Amino acid sequence: MAAEYSLQEVLERIYHNQLALEAAVMELTLWVEQRGSAEVGGNVRGALEAIGENAGHIKQGLARLKNLNIG
Repeated sequence: MAAEYSLQEVLERIYHNQLALEAAVMELTLWVEQRGSAEVGGNVRGALEAIGENAGHIKQGLARLKNLNIG
């Protein structure tokens, strides 16, 4: 039987996945831009900016959960 994960642990894993996906998409963006698609690269960078901003909020929320011992 699998161990039960707390809400905090699950959210931390989702956060880490988000960071990994952000890094992978950035690598692909650089590759696309190097091949002359600056417009596509710019669009993706805009989306990545939103991901980065949200990551900061998520990290703060996780810190609050840890301090409250919730989950």
